Amino acid sequence: MLVTTTDFVPGYEVAEIIGVAKGSTIRAKHIGKDIMAGLRHLIGGELKGYTEMLNEARDEAMARMVTEAEKYGADAILNVRLETAEIMQGAAEVLSYGTAVKLTKLLG
Repeated sequence: MLVTTTDFVPGYEVAEIIGVAKGSTIRAKHIGKDIMAGLRHLIGGELKGYTEMLNEARDEAMARMVTEAEKYGADAILNVRLETAEIMQGAAEVLSYGTAVKLTKLLG
């Protein structure tokens, strides 16, 4: 499955637009990481526990988006975007979405 942030793929044309593919996950902070983040906030520096949590959440949201697109027979997802929103204190949603399409290779 080709996944890209562009609206085209060189050497291919969009044969069919299937629709919007999306995937999301909601993650909560681990209390231990939250305590360490509070300490890190006082002295400065990267909040590695949160960075790790958000990276895992992005990967999961992307994987769910790809699964949905495959279910509908797409072979690519164009214009992929990621959004993050705080759902409640201590929990964030990561949403991944894009246009699921079927591509055709251009002759030439």
